[in-house]
Amino acid sequence: MKKLRFVVNLMTQENDFQLAQAAAAEEAARRLDVNVEIVYADSDPVTQSTQLLKIIQADPATHPAAILFQPIGGIALPQVARAAAAAGIGWVVLNRYAEYLSELRATSRAPLFSISTDHREVGRIQARQIAALLPGGGAVLYIQGPHGSSAAGERTSSMQAAKPENVHVTMLRGQWTERSAQASVSSWLRLTGSQRAQVDLVVAQNDVMAIGARKALEELKEANRDRWLNLQYTGCDGLPETGQAWVRSGLLAATIVVPPNTGQALALLVQALREGIRPPENVRTTPASFPSLESLLSMRSRELHA
Repeated sequence: MKKLRFVVNLMTQENDFQLAQAAAAEEAARRLDVNVEIVYADSDPVTQSTQLLKIIQADPATHPAAILFQPIGGIALPQVARAAAAAGIGWVVLNRYAEYLSELRATSRAPLFSISTDHREVGRIQARQIAALLPGGGAVLYIQGPHGSSAAGERTSSMQAAKPENVHVTMLRGQWTERSAQASVSSWLRLTGSQRAQVDLVVAQNDVMAIGARKALEELKEANRDRWLNLQYTGCDGLPETGQAWVRSGLLAATIVVPPNTGQALALLVQALREGIRPPENVRTTPASFPSLESLLSMRSRELHA
């Protein structure tokens, strides 16, 4: 019997979570005895759309059983999704809710669904981490993901709604990469008065952007450089070898663990294709603070007492 084959289209190789998504897909493929091809879109939505259409419009004999992809732009490629469904190719949206799935699932027999962490809960956890690290309030430099990203938008709005009232937030943008956050913070520092601005905590929507922000601030040569070096940083994704390791080493004060979901998505696809068990339209995974919020509060209390 011919092995099932899947294509996993990811955003970039310059992001530890995307690399973890690839590794999780490859591990699941071995366990499930299927083939998987990893493709990166270089953080370009046009490239991503072109890559996926090329697969769908190719000879049907070469079609994968399903495409799994993490959208780059503000929309989750609804026209490409319709083409995939019409061709009988499964379609999985990673880390994004796609409203068009309900319509497509009503007419297609292919497995079509989304799988994502709860981005609003990520924002609420960030707000609670801010409250724990700044019990008396203060100023936060907040590094968001790219404009148009629903994940970035949901994390931001939930954080703002849940943060303490005595916390002021300055917003900057990154592209989910260390290099983009470093460039964004460096540009902000060149603005008149920014180096004299009060910043008590740097919060980024993923771990590599937190590290990029830290690098930008550590490059300062000005007399007040020591003020920036004493800042604390938090991120998100919380992978064992990066985010969690950076917390243990002191590079980050906290992160949020968001487990890679390509392995779970592949398991649901294989179950659908081999056993006819249709996946739910939207699958959600639960993020968690690292360290736990209780531990963060306890550590902060001990520091203040000392």
